[in-house]
Amino acid sequence: MADEEAAHKQHRASRAGASAAGSKLKKKKNDRGPSTKQSNPKAFTFRSAVRAKRQQAVSAERQQRKLHVPILDRATGEPPPFVIVVQGPPQVGKSLLVQCLVKHYTKHSLSNISGPITIIAGKHRRLQFIECANDLNAMIDAAKFADLVLLLIDGSYGFEMETFEFLNLLQVHGFPKVMGVLTHLDKFKDVKALRKTKKQLKSRFWTEIYDGAKLFYLSGLIHGKYSKREIHNLARFISVAKFRPLQWRTTHPYMIADRFEDVTAPEDVDANPKCDRNVTIYGYLRGTNLKKTMKVHIAGVGDCSMSAVTLLPDPCPLPSAAKKRGLREKEKLLYAPMADVGDMLYDKDAVYINISDHQLQFSKNCENAEKTQVKAPGKDGDVGETMVKSLQQSKYSIDEKLQQSFIQFFKSSAIQSASDSEADESDESGPEKDDAMATVSEDGRLRRRVMFPNEADEEGAAEDVNNGDSSEDDITGEGNGDEERIVHGEGEGEEEGGEVEGEEGEEEQENEENEDGKLEMGNALQWKQGLMSRVGASKSNVNLMQVVYGHVEASSKDKDFQEDISDSDEELFKPKRQASKDTVAANAQNIDLEDCSRLTLEVDDWHNQEVIEAIRDRFVTGDWNKASQRQKGEVEEDGTVYGDFEDLETGEQHGAAENHEAAERRLKKLALRAAFDAKYPFLRGEQGVYHVQLKEDMELQKQRNAAELQDIDAATRIEMEGFSVGTYLRVEFRGMPYELVHHFDARHPILVGGISKSEESAGFMQVRLKKHRWHKKVLKNRDPLVVSAGWRRYQTLPVYSLEDRNGRHRMLKYTPEHMHCIASFWGPLAPPNTGIVTFQNLSNSQPLFRITGTGVVLEWDQSVQIVKKLKLVGYPYKIYKKTAFIRDMFTSELEVARFEGASVRTVSGIRGQIKKAVKAGSGKEGSVRCTFEDKILMSDIVFLRTWTKVDIPRFFSPVTTLLQSRDTVWKGMKTVAELRSEQNVSVPVNKNSLYRPTERQPRRFNPLQIPKALQAALPFKSKPKLSAKRKKPVLESARAVVLEPNERKVVSLVQQLTTIQNDKAKKRKLEQRKKKEAYTAQKAKEEEESKKRRREEIRERHRSQAVPGRPLNKKPRRNV
Repeated sequence: MADEEAAHKQHRASRAGASAAGSKLKKKKNDRGPSTKQSNPKAFTFRSAVRAKRQQAVSAERQQRKLHVPILDRATGEPPPFVIVVQGPPQVGKSLLVQCLVKHYTKHSLSNISGPITIIAGKHRRLQFIECANDLNAMIDAAKFADLVLLLIDGSYGFEMETFEFLNLLQVHGFPKVMGVLTHLDKFKDVKALRKTKKQLKSRFWTEIYDGAKLFYLSGLIHGKYSKREIHNLARFISVAKFRPLQWRTTHPYMIADRFEDVTAPEDVDANPKCDRNVTIYGYLRGTNLKKTMKVHIAGVGDCSMSAVTLLPDPCPLPSAAKKRGLREKEKLLYAPMADVGDMLYDKDAVYINISDHQLQFSKNCENAEKTQVKAPGKDGDVGETMVKSLQQSKYSIDEKLQQSFIQFFKSSAIQSASDSEADESDESGPEKDDAMATVSEDGRLRRRVMFPNEADEEGAAEDVNNGDSSEDDITGEGNGDEERIVHGEGEGEEEGGEVEGEEGEEEQENEENEDGKLEMGNALQWKQGLMSRVGASKSNVNLMQVVYGHVEASSKDKDFQEDISDSDEELFKPKRQASKDTVAANAQNIDLEDCSRLTLEVDDWHNQEVIEAIRDRFVTGDWNKASQRQKGEVEEDGTVYGDFEDLETGEQHGAAENHEAAERRLKKLALRAAFDAKYPFLRGEQGVYHVQLKEDMELQKQRNAAELQDIDAATRIEMEGFSVGTYLRVEFRGMPYELVHHFDARHPILVGGISKSEESAGFMQVRLKKHRWHKKVLKNRDPLVVSAGWRRYQTLPVYSLEDRNGRHRMLKYTPEHMHCIASFWGPLAPPNTGIVTFQNLSNSQPLFRITGTGVVLEWDQSVQIVKKLKLVGYPYKIYKKTAFIRDMFTSELEVARFEGASVRTVSGIRGQIKKAVKAGSGKEGSVRCTFEDKILMSDIVFLRTWTKVDIPRFFSPVTTLLQSRDTVWKGMKTVAELRSEQNVSVPVNKNSLYRPTERQPRRFNPLQIPKALQAALPFKSKPKLSAKRKKPVLESARAVVLEPNERKVVSLVQQLTTIQNDKAKKRKLEQRKKKEAYTAQKAKEEEESKKRRREEIRERHRSQAVPGRPLNKKPRRNV
């Protein structure tokens, strides 16, 4: 067959460039043989012991950083499906990505993405896809149960608010694995712009998550679908992804509802449509074991008690758990009841069968079919519906019609009936059928349908996967969702990429063609076209192996091969009996040849009692004494696996004879090595011995626990430890609000989380909170906030504070800008170290960033006291030496008695202390006597600084978003600013809080009184000059001064000299100014000449460097 296929394009190795240079260098090294470093590695080690020690320390640190604290896996059976949440802004391609991934895994086209979609991705892995709706409440719930998040980003637009909001939600609630997916890249017309945008988005994505986070690119759509190769690459990363369990989920059980049903009695609903309902929720149990008496919280509803919990069979079991020959891809690899996929639903006491509209049987209520007809819920008056009704009116069943039917292939051939063909069909080798894409026309010619580009991609993608990426399949060990068959205990399955053999494969392809709508004819009556040809093709049952390959002979030449092909082609034109006779005659010639297309491995007959007895002792119920004796060597085995062999020619048995002395030496060495390892366990060559030992201890403890409980019956075990993780449960709730059923929307998954006994009650919690850096406004004290902590969402009134060094919690009116504070509020308790996230508004139309703050629970302290400053002001009304009476600070003697001994201070800084209240009648009620360290003034104001307790409001309101329609925004308590804005009320102004201009009266100081005795003892300089000011000037101020003749000459001479000096200085300044002006003019002239000379030199240089042929005799331009 390989010769008949079109020859593939041969690979052309590059002869130039970096790749070719690397290949030449590698070939040259191989020609030289092994290098000296490879043959003698000890010669190229470290020369410095310090450097070797440093490298050893670096390697040890690198290895230690890779180690994680081992987490005990509490799953005892099959693990539940991993939840993959597809999240992104609207119109970014979430539904299309889920459809393409489901199509890749299950070959099933989904038209409606609704609710969780569970698929089988491999032998030991199941995946559950959930599309996250564009709703903040759905994003909060999805962040709590997602194992892997596919974060879709519109590459042509950039990051949007929803992306960063969801990333912050993930960081708070445990941060599962995140993979980014860029879409709408086909809108870029410029390759450089596309490359630059990819680089920017990847850098920002890595900044928000971590360097190296996976970011995939979906280049564009091909016939309305993403590229098969890109989806395949994404699926491969999903298949090999490892999910580390998060702390909250490993300590709390939870379920994601993939089915939701209302089981309320219909008569109760008819009597009162708004009565309380009984609902059942189905889903896989995750996290930890769930006990029947445990309370659960339904996100968006509230805390509820489970009335009944039932264990159901797994609706989507793993291939290893299903005791079947094979898996039907359409029915067994996909489970999505909310998306109307699947035919059977298992309940506790019933099995529901879902029949499509085109499969309904139409019954008649009376004989007059023309008057009364039962119409299907689908289309009215459809041609296919009419055909089904006409078939229903037949008197004979389908089997009877088939037995009586006959057909004539050719005019010269005999008439063939169903009874005649049964005997011939029984002689056929097997149920070989033609491919669904190949049909036989009326003239016997084999016709192949033309594959359009989108169809070719869909049908041939699996072949490309298996043929082109065989290395990836070997690495991961995961298939592409195709049928895997295990024969006689072998674990290797045959992966069939593009074709599915047998009845299941043919039915698969036919259903797929009908679903895709690529072969539909528009009118149901067109199914009759080519009916004779299809019946003839189905009855002939030609052996395709001989049609394609011809007769298998030991030595075949090209000529014989061509003749065989021509002979096989002629068989298609022969009637069935003649073709079968020719086939028998051809097989008679090659009776001794093996059929290479069949598996020659013999399967044991497990109905034989001897075969059953041969393996009975291999199970728990068998006799294990033989096994222990075999370990001691007391029982002879039939033969060892290695060492013994039989000479097939002589029949002589040969054993692996071992020298006794060599065996003794080997045993002694092993004993010495074991003793040394036991004595020095820290010198073992293994890396991370403690880590390995810790994991072994945890696994050993898990096995011990399982051994203790293995003898207990299933019912008692469930009562003791609850339902195990991975089981499929049916949980019934009674007395639920009718709004839950009335407003149920499958696009918003229901999260059911278990809560422990300590989390059922409400109390005061202290949370370390920080305002989000992207939220513009600060948070005000006592403003309502929506808090998401654990499984719950509720609204509460937090009180902000800071802890001082002395342990006092000082209240804050607003949250600080760039630092943490403590928020105390009343609400359902969450264990310490639980992440929380707060919101002020849950509306989806808010343009700004909706997350207001993030934090973590610190403690449950019911006795915490938050205090704020209290400043009491008093005024003195009677002052003694160091005692003063203060009024208007207190209102009663009782208040004074509480603050006796408190410290007070005046504005000028004089410290004092409160003594006692004044006696009744001695002053105003509430007046107090205080002592100070110095005498105060009547103008001083006395302050008493103290602290008063702040009460935390005992209020919280659960967020019940599931009890209302999705278009309605949940409304809780409004903030003061929102109420003022709605009622158009201005902010109240307190007159005492306004700043007033300071009006100070000028102080009048009394004259200083100094005793006369002290004045007499003071020196003259320090004595006060107390002489009175004269009302009239003294005579010395009006007395004329007459100079002597000698003094007059001196004064006249000084004046003359001064005049001469001033005149000389004036002349000197004039001369200096003239010299400076002349120097400035000379410098300007020289600078102008220098600039002119430089300009000419530049022009001459440019002329010399000009293009040849250009005239050089141009006159230089004048500098204007």
